[in-house]
This record gives sequence, structure tokens and C-alpha cells, in this order.
Amino acid sequence: MNLPNKLTIFRIILVPIMVIIPFLGIQGTLWNIPIQNLIIIAIFAVASYTDHLDGKIARKHNLVTTFGKFADPLADKILVLSAMLMLVEMSKIPAWIPIIVLTREFVVSGYRLIAVEKGGKVIAANIWGKIKTVTQMIAIILTFIDLHAFFAFVSEGLTGYELVINILASSFMVISTIAAVFSGVNYLKGCKELFE
Repeated sequence: MNLPNKLTIFRIILVPIMVIIPFLGIQGTLWNIPIQNLIIIAIFAVASYTDHLDGKIARKHNLVTTFGKFADPLADKILVLSAMLMLVEMSKIPAWIPIIVLTREFVVSGYRLIAVEKGGKVIAANIWGKIKTVTQMIAIILTFIDLHAFFAFVSEGLTGYELVINILASSFMVISTIAAVFSGVNYLKGCKELFE
């Protein structure tokens, strides 16, 4: 098994470790942020970086494999959706956000299966997909830093640092969700001939 595939598997292994952190009862804060959230952020950041790293290594050294093509996007979805569901459970974001993201992933994955069945057509990543990926990572990290609920400043009257973090976290989450929808629509447009 080559290095990019090992990094992909490592990313998948990090997900249950990240998910288990809230159940360990870790107490205390650092910079007014719960230590358990900082640990989750660190795990999420490392896992996200392996996503960038494994693709870069695979392309640079021509180590692209069938397993990598399957496992890499799957690992990304598992990581992002697990983090979002944790945030829903913590009452940090509303459930409609991961529902939209999950729906987009199911639709795109379905189209990919049909594309493979009809000759292996590959739809290139578009700008919306790249915006989605980057803003999702930023949004998730900021939301774990944020001590308040989604757009809490509307009802709680936050000020200062907490207000800035809340606006940034909530805004990036909305932008990433919009980008997910647009990238999904763009993907469907590129695949419409599959049903003709």
C-alpha cells in the first residue's frame, strides 16, 4: 500500500478518535475555549491536511490507485459530515446544514456511479467544489472555537471577540453550504447527458 493510501486510511481512523473526545469528560479551557474543542480542532486540522497531502503526493509521484480514487473522497465525506453532526449535537449549527451537504453528496455519488457504468466519464472539479472544500474546513474549525450557537449574535447581543468569531463561523458555514449546492448543481449539469 502506497503512502497516499496510508494517509487516507489514517484520516478515516482519526474520525472515530475525534468523535469520542466529547465523551471523555475533558475539563478546562485554554484561551476561553474548552480544551476538548481544541483537541477536536487539532484532530480535524491534521485530518484535513492529510486530504491535501495525499492528493499532492499521489499526483506528483504518479501513485494514483483505484483504491485511492474510491477511498479519498469517501474519507473526506466521513470527516466533514462527522464533524458537522458533532456540531449539531452540541447545538452549534442547525441540522439543515449537514442535511443539505449529505443530500449533495448522495446525489453526486449516485451520478458518479452511473458515469462509471456508462463508460467511466470523469467530471472535473469546478471552482464551487474548491470553494466548498476550503470554506467547510474553515467553518468547522471556527464553529468549534465559537462558544455560541449558529448566528447567536442575532438574539444574544454578543460583543467583541465573541461577536467576530460567531459572525465568521456562521458566515463561513452558510457560504460552504451555498457552495455545496452550487457545486452539486454544476456537477449535475456536466452529467445531464447520462440520462439522455
